[in-house]
Amino acid sequence: MKGTTTWSYAPYTPFFFDAGDIYVCRLAPDETSFHCEWFAAPGPDYELWLRPEGEGEFACAARVNAPEATVSGLEPERDYEFYVACGGKKSRVRLFRTGKPVGTVVNYLHPRDGAYAFSGQYLCSPSMVRHPKGYLLSSMDLFAGGTPQNLTLIFRSDDDGRSWHYVCELYPCFWGKLFIHRGEVYMLSCSTEYGDLLIGRSADGGFTFGAPTVLLRGSCKCAVAGVHKNPQPIVEYKGRLYGTLEWGAWAEGYHAAMVMSADADADLLDPASWHFAPPVKYDPAWPGVAKGPSAGNIEGSLVIAPNGRLYNIMRYDMFRCEPNYGLALAYRVNTDDPDAPLEYDRAIHLPGNHSKFTIKRDEKTGLYFAIISRILDRTCAGNRNLLSLMASRDLETWDVVCDLIDRRNDDPKMTGFQYVDWMIEGDDLLFLCRTAINQPHNYHDANYQTFHRVRNFRDMLEK
Repeated sequence: MKGTTTWSYAPYTPFFFDAGDIYVCRLAPDETSFHCEWFAAPGPDYELWLRPEGEGEFACAARVNAPEATVSGLEPERDYEFYVACGGKKSRVRLFRTGKPVGTVVNYLHPRDGAYAFSGQYLCSPSMVRHPKGYLLSSMDLFAGGTPQNLTLIFRSDDDGRSWHYVCELYPCFWGKLFIHRGEVYMLSCSTEYGDLLIGRSADGGFTFGAPTVLLRGSCKCAVAGVHKNPQPIVEYKGRLYGTLEWGAWAEGYHAAMVMSADADADLLDPASWHFAPPVKYDPAWPGVAKGPSAGNIEGSLVIAPNGRLYNIMRYDMFRCEPNYGLALAYRVNTDDPDAPLEYDRAIHLPGNHSKFTIKRDEKTGLYFAIISRILDRTCAGNRNLLSLMASRDLETWDVVCDLIDRRNDDPKMTGFQYVDWMIEGDDLLFLCRTAINQPHNYHDANYQTFHRVRNFRDMLEK
């Protein structure tokens, strides 16, 4: 066995882990059916064996000649288990639950399915890009408290999001963001929670990635301060690329805000190309912030303001404050000195500060848009069951354009639409969502990644 020279796998399987002989690489359940894909095995005749979870004997539900199948006629809102067999080999037993999804299911993971237990149990960190050749790529990682949290899955759509297929896996990779630069696919991520900051590149459109470069060392311990980030866009400003990250840990009680930058023409895989602004801790004495203890800011969104300056507008912990929701904090980026720290600027009223949001400017209207897990009042400051599109002319005053997904009638502890990555294409808005519905572990620990398209979204501005 030779040493590893790449970042990507298809699939990644640790020594002695029970992955089965046939690897099931994608699940997409529906209300009374489910679709699954697996790697080709000696065949070509495959059988899919199925039963309600823990009930009776497995029965053959499908015989196919290709490494994918759809099974219909299932009971709604019921847990099932299945495996794929071919030529004396079979997959590990996998779980799914039927139920009406939202949008298009990119991938699904049952909360009791241990197929990725070496990394985590739930789907997180949605990231999506459009490749110059026309297809969409999406990524997501596997997380759970107390687990290694270091595997990312990548999927591809060749029909504008109507269907998705497995591409590869990156290991170690967590909190990753796919982005396109000079026609190439890059991934910027951490190795694990609070781990090393990594960047890697694919020369074949996302199917394989070379070995990643370490840009910043982290702690790799959930209770020790290290690198924290989220899938925010890389922003180009006056010939430099900028990304947002933090240094800290929830266990340490703080996350200090940072930005990273590199010349747009530099070799992004060379650590010497990157500069890191020193981390800035939250100060409760800053003007305009809420009164009370706070862990500060994470998951900033870089945006060029109407005054032409670059700002980092950040999620803000206000749960123990008065008021307990409704503010995001804006920091100025010193674009003249890439080694200078961020400078606190002001507090902005935005009713979605307890979950990740991304702000982008629409070139056609000049408006700024954000998709947020909207908070309605202080009694539901932690809810994520209302996903809304917001608009602003000045980054100061935000108005609701429409509610994209409204599940306020569902149990907020078991329903979540969060961490959306989105883009504007022509007259449409496309977004990828970390979705928790149909009996997830809880609202935070999502069992779906779902794709959505809002057609002619600007028409809603008039309404």
